[in-house]
Amino acid sequence: MEIPTRPGQGIDKPAAALQVRRAVPGDLGALIDLENTSFASDRLSARQWRHHLRGTRASILVVESSAQLCAAAVVFLRKGSTRARLYSLAVAAALRGRGIGEALLDACENDARERGCTHLRLEVRSDNVAAQRLYQRRGYRRFASRPGFYEDGATALCYEKIL
Repeated sequence: MEIPTRPGQGIDKPAAALQVRRAVPGDLGALIDLENTSFASDRLSARQWRHHLRGTRASILVVESSAQLCAAAVVFLRKGSTRARLYSLAVAAALRGRGIGEALLDACENDARERGCTHLRLEVRSDNVAAQRLYQRRGYRRFASRPGFYEDGATALCYEKIL
C-alpha cells in the first residue's frame, strides 16, 4: 500500500510515496530505534520484538520512505476473539503531522478486518492530546480510563472502534 504524503510535505520530494508493509526480522534494529526515540517508557524489549516478529498473535506494520523505516504499529490478536488491540503506533518525530500516523492506522484497521476482527481497541496516554484527536477523528469512542496504567503512573484512556 502506498501512502502519498500531503502536497508540499514530502520526505525527499514534495510528492514522495511511502510504502506500508509487514515488518520482517531484518527490521528489528530500526523498530527498536523508533521505539526508543518515540517512547520514554513502556517500551518493547528486543526480546519481545523478536517474539512478535516470529509469532502469529501480533501484526506489525511499518512505513518506509527511501528504504528507511519511519513509522510502525503493533496490533495484538487473540485466538477466538473478534477484538484486536492496537498496542503501539509510532511515527518518527521529524515526520509527525504529515498524515503518516493516520494512514498507518487505516492499514491496521484494514489488516484487523481482514483477519476477522470486528473491533479495534487501544489505550492512549491522557496527556497525549494529539493522539486522542487522531483516534476521535477516525471514529474511536472512549469507553473507560485506567489510572496508573503506564510505568510512570499516567492514566490511560481506552478507545474502541467498530470495524
